[in-house]
Amino acid sequence: MNFYTRIAIITCLFPVMSWAEEAETPQAPAAPVRVEQAQRDTFSATLWVSGTVISQNDARIAAETDGRITWVADVGSRIPKGEAIARIDAADLKLELADSEARLESLKSQLTYRDSSLQRLQKLAASNNAAATQLDEAQSQLDMTRQEIKRAEVAIAQIKRRIKQTEVLAPFPGVVAERLVQIGEFVNRGAQVARLVDTDHREIRAQAPLSVAGWLREGMQVSVEHQRTESLSPVSYVIPVGDERSRMFEVRIAADNPAWIIGSPVRVALPNSEPREMIAIPRDGLVLRGDNIFVMRVNKDNTVEKIMVETGIGLGGFVEVIGNVGQGDRIVTRGGERLQPGQAVTIGDG
Repeated sequence: MNFYTRIAIITCLFPVMSWAEEAETPQAPAAPVRVEQAQRDTFSATLWVSGTVISQNDARIAAETDGRITWVADVGSRIPKGEAIARIDAADLKLELADSEARLESLKSQLTYRDSSLQRLQKLAASNNAAATQLDEAQSQLDMTRQEIKRAEVAIAQIKRRIKQTEVLAPFPGVVAERLVQIGEFVNRGAQVARLVDTDHREIRAQAPLSVAGWLREGMQVSVEHQRTESLSPVSYVIPVGDERSRMFEVRIAADNPAWIIGSPVRVALPNSEPREMIAIPRDGLVLRGDNIFVMRVNKDNTVEKIMVETGIGLGGFVEVIGNVGQGDRIVTRGGERLQPGQAVTIGDG
């Protein structure tokens, strides 16, 4: 076999080998994706505003009597309603109480004596052996003693109340967030001793522009974004009083999620237009390529097709789409960046 014959044989073999390799190439596996259905519903345009998670009960608890602090709950202590947050030295008040109780007993003895004296004078007056002035004086002293006893009883009640007030009690259950006095300090009545925060009853306080007031009502569900996670919460209160400088008014939204710590910043989506019917999909379903926006729709045979769309108003985690997308269409929300039209997919959790 000469040189040219060998070249001809090799040339003829190459196409055969290439065709064989192509025949043995396995078909690409179906791409795993996550899908969500397009929704047709009545939506409003939304405006995102900033908010803060606050406690419904957050107070700086004050002392109700004077005295030296003997104990204050540690920061972080959980105090049930009616339990002590701080205690004030009650030694002087207890001594004052003992003195007042002794005086009351003395007055009661005087009352018994003067009542007996009056009865004797009344018997003598009946036989004309006692002057009328003596009888009047004895009656007057008896009445004065009775009044003094009442005053002593009131004084004792006041001292007992002050002794009870030496325990600064929690008006609601909560956590001690701050100690405002230390053990050994002398406080006057009305001095703040600790900050108590109810961590079980939270709400969101948001400032909204007056322009959304017409679309907002109590009880409606709004989107709340906290640490890139969205959820729905009802509007608790709409305070219809605007600030003349900021042109804002206050909105309170329920915050039942235990992960929302007091003081956490959140964003709230408030309605900003008249509700209208539209098709909306999750924002993750949009694919951006330059100036083009499209979605990948999964057909009945689990292949995808590319649908060009335009976007409308934002709806929290959803967005309005304008194009050949209908209610119930399965839109790829994860795994669609590298898909090609006609490619097979498997639907799962992404």
